[in-house]
Amino acid sequence: MTVPRIDGHTRVIAHLGHPTHSFKAPLIYNPWFAASGTNAVVVPIDCPAGALDSLLPPLMAAPNVLGALITMPHKVGVVALLDEVSRTARVAGACNAVKRAADGRLIGDLFDGEGFVRGVQRKGLVLKGASALVVGSGGVGSAIAASLAAAGVAHLALFDTNGTASETLSQRLRAAYPLLQISTGKSDPAGLDLVVNATPLGMEPGDPLPLDVDRLDARTFVGEVVMRERVTAFLSAAQARGCRVQVGTDMLFEQIPAYLEFFGLPVATPERLRELAALDGPPAAPRASPPPRASGAR
Repeated sequence: MTVPRIDGHTRVIAHLGHPTHSFKAPLIYNPWFAASGTNAVVVPIDCPAGALDSLLPPLMAAPNVLGALITMPHKVGVVALLDEVSRTARVAGACNAVKRAADGRLIGDLFDGEGFVRGVQRKGLVLKGASALVVGSGGVGSAIAASLAAAGVAHLALFDTNGTASETLSQRLRAAYPLLQISTGKSDPAGLDLVVNATPLGMEPGDPLPLDVDRLDARTFVGEVVMRERVTAFLSAAQARGCRVQVGTDMLFEQIPAYLEFFGLPVATPERLRELAALDGPPAAPRASPPPRASGAR
């Protein structure tokens, strides 16, 4: 992989979230920057829950910081720190991209949902008039729900173990899309056109599945947001039922062109980004051998 140029003129995009071990964006953006001669770099910064309020404002005040990619657990909380957000971000109540305007205002937008929708549409799924279930009403789930509504789905079911989160999201959706049929409180996927796991379940080995896969119909399209594994246990179970699927990284590749436009950087197609991406990464360094024990040590 070509290494991006980093010098005193480099424009920095911070990637804020926790934990950072699952971050994929730097492995996609940075190869593109290197290939296109763009003097910019995406840098992962570990930002645990509760740290964003103290970290984001001074970070964004640095003149060479273009902005930030925002991921779990900050997509919802970051909205309160911004001066302006897009309509999609307002409806979703979440944000995953922040930039500083010329006058110093912080402006936010949301591309998770757009990336997810572009991906399933490019795979042939017709969303206008469709029925969908989104499991998870946090930042990414809210984004996908908002973008599905904008794409014209007729019925949208929302489920979250925190029932208040789903109800709050449903109220914002009803205000923006009064003709949309919305239901909450159930995660039954039977008979639906699209089912989405928008929870972190699947990031760790042994995580439970987000819903009862035995209720999935073979015609149902199943989408995932977890990116740590290309085919999660949930997607594998859905494929065993005969379902078409979209892996989590597809959502990422499809939304990055919109991100690049947002930051005013050269834009690549999803196909070019895939070609250049270094998602496999270099082999892990071998673990160091322990030092030899001194003679006579116990």
